[in-house]
Amino acid sequence: MADIAILESREKVFAGILLTGAAYLLFSTQDASIKLLVGAMTVWQIMFFRSITILGACAAIGGRQLFADTVRSPIVRPMLVRSAFTLAAWLCYYNAARSLQLAELTTVYYAAPIIVTVLSVFLLGEKVPVIRWLAVLVGFAGVFVACDPTRLGLSVPVLLVLTAALLWAIAIVLLRKTALRERSMIQLVLNNFYFLVFSAAPALLWWQMPGWPQLLLLASVGALGGLAQYLLFEGMKRTPASILAPLEYSSLLWAFALGFAIWGDVPRREIFLGAALIIAAGLLIVGGEHFRKRA
Repeated sequence: MADIAILESREKVFAGILLTGAAYLLFSTQDASIKLLVGAMTVWQIMFFRSITILGACAAIGGRQLFADTVRSPIVRPMLVRSAFTLAAWLCYYNAARSLQLAELTTVYYAAPIIVTVLSVFLLGEKVPVIRWLAVLVGFAGVFVACDPTRLGLSVPVLLVLTAALLWAIAIVLLRKTALRERSMIQLVLNNFYFLVFSAAPALLWWQMPGWPQLLLLASVGALGGLAQYLLFEGMKRTPASILAPLEYSSLLWAFALGFAIWGDVPRREIFLGAALIIAAGLLIVGGEHFRKRA
């Protein structure tokens, strides 16, 4: 029985890793779509459209019962706080997207995983083995090398992204505290309902009429963002935040690929070296978890 329990626990952890990895791929694709949109409309309007799209999909899947269950959920108030931090992070992040390449934007942002690991110790009481600390530090070293701070400097866009990293780290820790208490669909409804409430007035105040290409991009942002959120919630239910933190670095690799495919951004030599360190960090955390469970 003990062996079966260990096996189930290991499978649960790896399922969480796979779900979260897929979520970050979708988030990266969403980020590229939003970067295409921010030149023509405000982030508020993008978030407004995104929330409506996701809530519409939730209504089609769950119907009235889903919304009735959401109203009675015990996480209505905690989700309000978490959604406020998440929205603030995204506002900083996507406003910086106007001035930075997608690879630069994502690179600077990945101070977040190391903050998540630190916060998971103090706020969640998680025990973080030495190998996980090592993996996070290796990943952060990769981000530092790829970022090349002497090139980017501490401009306003960079400071916005660093602020976003701190706010997102807090949101991720709060996500871990609520993920185990409620179904993912209910979290999805609450998260996007609050986004809709927060963004409605500014979106209407600075409204820009989108064309058909922009409407298609807005719909894709909603679809990608909704599915990514759902997968992230499911992953957080299965795996401690400190294990998942280094996986967030995988978004950096997707950002490089998408930046080259869409804008022709050619990564510098430092980016390739940083990416190698980030991949090593991811392999280290997965391998360390595998051997720890076997032991």
